[in-house]
Amino acid sequence: MSAPTAAPAAPVTTTATPANPRSRVVLASLIGTTIEFYDFYVYATAAVLVFPHLFFPTGDATTALLSSFAVFGAAMIARPLGAVIFGHLGDKHGRKATLVGALLTMGIATFLIGVLPTYAMVGWLAPLLLVILRIAQGFALGGEWSGAALVATENAPEGKRAWYGTFPQLGAPIGFIIANGLFLVIAAMLPSDDPSMPSQAFLDWGWRIPFLFSVVMVVVGLWVRLRLVESTAFSNASKQGKLTRLPLANVFKNYWKQLILGTFFMLATYVLFYLMTTFSLSYGRAPQEATEGALPGLGYSYNTFVLMLIGGVVFFGIFTLLSGPWADRWGRRKTLIWVTLGIIVFGLIWVPLLGAGFWGVMLWLVIGFALMGMTFGPMGALLPELFPTNVRYTGSGISYNVSSILGAAVAPFIAVALWQAGGGSPFWVGIYLSVMAVLTLIALLVSKETKDVDMNA
Repeated sequence: MSAPTAAPAAPVTTTATPANPRSRVVLASLIGTTIEFYDFYVYATAAVLVFPHLFFPTGDATTALLSSFAVFGAAMIARPLGAVIFGHLGDKHGRKATLVGALLTMGIATFLIGVLPTYAMVGWLAPLLLVILRIAQGFALGGEWSGAALVATENAPEGKRAWYGTFPQLGAPIGFIIANGLFLVIAAMLPSDDPSMPSQAFLDWGWRIPFLFSVVMVVVGLWVRLRLVESTAFSNASKQGKLTRLPLANVFKNYWKQLILGTFFMLATYVLFYLMTTFSLSYGRAPQEATEGALPGLGYSYNTFVLMLIGGVVFFGIFTLLSGPWADRWGRRKTLIWVTLGIIVFGLIWVPLLGAGFWGVMLWLVIGFALMGMTFGPMGALLPELFPTNVRYTGSGISYNVSSILGAAVAPFIAVALWQAGGGSPFWVGIYLSVMAVLTLIALLVSKETKDVDMNA
């Protein structure tokens, strides 16, 4: 008698993780960082143009500017804390809700800066409130970047991860152009008789418009981000029980080398970024001849120099996009080594370029911003690739934002001090950039290529 035939096994059904359409991935990663960087640049521009007059009226122009830059740097100190909190939430509960929270935090803080009373109205309370809201901006940006980079890279097609990683990076030049373009339009509508000073109408109420406008951009950003679904990498890690209870402890215990390398990878990028956007606006607008309490500079009017800056930032955007395919083809490490060598050389030729008249200054802006795009673009893929899925939000965010303290928080402040030490010459500021780039180069030389790592690990 033959053995009974076993019943056929029931088919195993699996529920596929819903995928984000590529257009939604690109838009969600781009629009969020555009809004965040817009908000950040609005403050950076106001820190040079408005806040020294309205919130830090010390009677000495250089001291007021340094005070304004100190508050600017306070946001950078808050960014690692934002990276830790948002990273913890993003690695435990998913990228989507965390990104929405970061966007709301930044939008509310920026809007409230637009309605702040000035020092003339409430005294010391005005700069105190400005510091608090600036810290909130930094806290939000600390959680924004890594989440946007993960949305892009964890949803990227094979072989195009660096290119997809450039889309959140592209938010920086776009945000800069929108923020400064809006300030430029308002300044043109409220013209000043003194090219070194905003008009009284601009100081009274015009400067508030870009801060209040951020509400419109945040609404658009929320609409896009609320339509996202979680990436396959995070969903699989959650289903397989790979998520960790304390991502911060895990990343410091097991991935501390990656944290250190990631921090120094970003160092030259941050210093270049804030020298080209914030310090340059101060140096470009300063009168050619030193005056009491003010350092000499290039002597351009605000409107003229911002137009020149926007022209340079166009190259920032172009080379950010170009850097992605290059990093996918040649690798992140090799691409960034060559770019960092370029930054070192660039820092050594500031004086001859800036002393060569209008076209020399424009060439300085084009070269600086092109290098900025080439170093910033690949970071959207490189930093997330250093860490596994269950600590990727936390690890990449901490590296990115701790570097903001070493680079961006102090860069404008150190630049002004070196500007003073050079008697108005930017020579030592350029040397400072080159030295920071040497530290980044060393980190790249001792690192390994990450182009082929598995993002689902």
